[in-house]
Amino acid sequence: MGESKLRSRVALITGAGTGIGRAIALSFAREGASVVVNYSRSRDAAEGVVSQIRIAGGKAISVGADVSKDDEVHAMLARAGREFGRLDVLVNNAGWSTRIPHRELDGLTDEIWNKTLDVNLKSVFYCVRAAVPLLLRQPGASIVNIASASGFTGMGSSIVYGAAKAGVLTLTKSLARALAPEIRVNAVAPGLIRTHFAGRADSDPLFNAEDKATPLQQLATADDCASAALFLAADAKSVTGETILVDGGRFTVGAIRL
Repeated sequence: MGESKLRSRVALITGAGTGIGRAIALSFAREGASVVVNYSRSRDAAEGVVSQIRIAGGKAISVGADVSKDDEVHAMLARAGREFGRLDVLVNNAGWSTRIPHRELDGLTDEIWNKTLDVNLKSVFYCVRAAVPLLLRQPGASIVNIASASGFTGMGSSIVYGAAKAGVLTLTKSLARALAPEIRVNAVAPGLIRTHFAGRADSDPLFNAEDKATPLQQLATADDCASAALFLAADAKSVTGETILVDGGRFTVGAIRL
């Protein structure tokens, strides 16, 4: 068996108590990373992730912070630095959305616009800016932003959510250019995933419909997204400014099969 890919490395994953963030935290821990598990509201879930990592022999802490608030982001990075003395990987996964039918333009209130952009887009910049001083100290440092296929398609839970994720895609390219050559910056863009994000229950018929419309006949999973994030963080030494779509081919090749 080869050496763990993230042995002796430290990774901070935002929104890591549930869903894709949880899968990434557990995946990185299995590969030897010490993990900072950020949460905003899901404290019990985040502490559950930490416990799972520690039981398996890994190192992890949970840190509460609203990543849409710059002062809380700086406090979170300071805690990570004090606890582990370094940071090698930042994963910007935290997100928020609420379902607003795209034709209901009046439903997109200023409150929804602001919260969606703050949590999904502005937070990425805040976390990167606060993390850069630590990342610059570590050769091979990496940032992985969790975007969305919505950023390409303009579909998704709301118009503003797609716009925010499109912003993440562009921000990824800008940061990759700005932080090279010391820090690589890439993104993962999940399609529809069977999580409770945006209030979808496991029984939501959209999941089954999308399964059938996807060329691979199955939706991607949170673990699939974690595998892509691990590749970008640990293996893709010559890759920066790229986005990996993890959607079963739904956007890339469509549903037509010959």
